[in-house]
Amino acid sequence: MISITESAKKQLKDLCESHQKWAVKLSVKGGGCAGFTYDWSFLDNETQLDTLDEVIDVDSKKFVVDGVSVMYVLGTQLDYKKEIFGSNFVFSNPNVTSKCGCGTSFAV
Repeated sequence: MISITESAKKQLKDLCESHQKWAVKLSVKGGGCAGFTYDWSFLDNETQLDTLDEVIDVDSKKFVVDGVSVMYVLGTQLDYKKEIFGSNFVFSNPNVTSKCGCGTSFAV
């Protein structure tokens, strides 16, 4: 469904540990100038999962994709880039047909 690079796995695990959370959750929300945005949140435990959520093991932690959002991120590769002036997650999403100029929203 989603492939996660080693650098992204490490960052997801580090985020969970530093915030003392069970999982990082990714959702796709309507908004932005192109129509959709990626939305991040944390989960404290598995009781916060929705029935359609997809759970991916990331070492001792979890990465959760919102069940309603799965169709928007199918086939995506999630990477994490560390650079001198900033670091961020990078989505290589084959479903994206266009992006806004600032790079924070997309269309499918």
